[in-house]
Amino acid sequence: MNLTFFDQFSSPSLLGIPLILVAMMFPALLLPSPGNRWVTSRLSALQLWLINLITKQLMIPLNKKGHKWALILTSLMLFLLSINLLGLLPYTFTPTTQLSMNLALAFPLWLATLLVGLRNQPSISLGHLLPEGTPTLLIPALVLIETTSLLIRPLALGVRLTANLTAGHLLIQLISTATTALFSTMPTISLLTLAILLLLTILEVAVAMIQAYVFVLLLSLYLQENI
Repeated sequence: MNLTFFDQFSSPSLLGIPLILVAMMFPALLLPSPGNRWVTSRLSALQLWLINLITKQLMIPLNKKGHKWALILTSLMLFLLSINLLGLLPYTFTPTTQLSMNLALAFPLWLATLLVGLRNQPSISLGHLLPEGTPTLLIPALVLIETTSLLIRPLALGVRLTANLTAGHLLIQLISTATTALFSTMPTISLLTLAILLLLTILEVAVAMIQAYVFVLLLSLYLQENI
């Protein structure tokens, strides 16, 4: 039974070829194709408004030096947002439920922010490992603790995104299975669980959007610490 529930998180394949790359590239098809005009339809106008809104929100905690990262952060936000929402459709696969993919996104970007700080302001970046006014006896322990907290940041980013999406998908599958099983024997209870399922689906849409935003926002905060 447990294997059946977790089968939805296994990467689909066709003729032995994993289709996770197809699922990752599919959101690019939703973006407007370039043309002679900036705005070609109401849909493209809505997409441009959404991109502008996301960019403004992500650039709020950053100074002017961090605005160079606007393209990377906004693209990552749209990528995660599209994949998370498309994964809620029936008979689809959500690549962001794979810890390996999330770590592959989190680790290089976190490392880039760290290297930017060590290159531009090494003393300030290293100063974060030891708060000002620390007693002498506590210096070795605090340096060790701060270094550990720094190194687990990419792991925390990947695990947070994976755990939240995985838990939501499991809840949806459990409640939908209960709704189907109770429909023939207890239709009233089945309708009640169906209402809960609809509310949970709305909640999962919000979670998919929030988790994409939190992932990119934390990266922007890490960047702000190093610039």
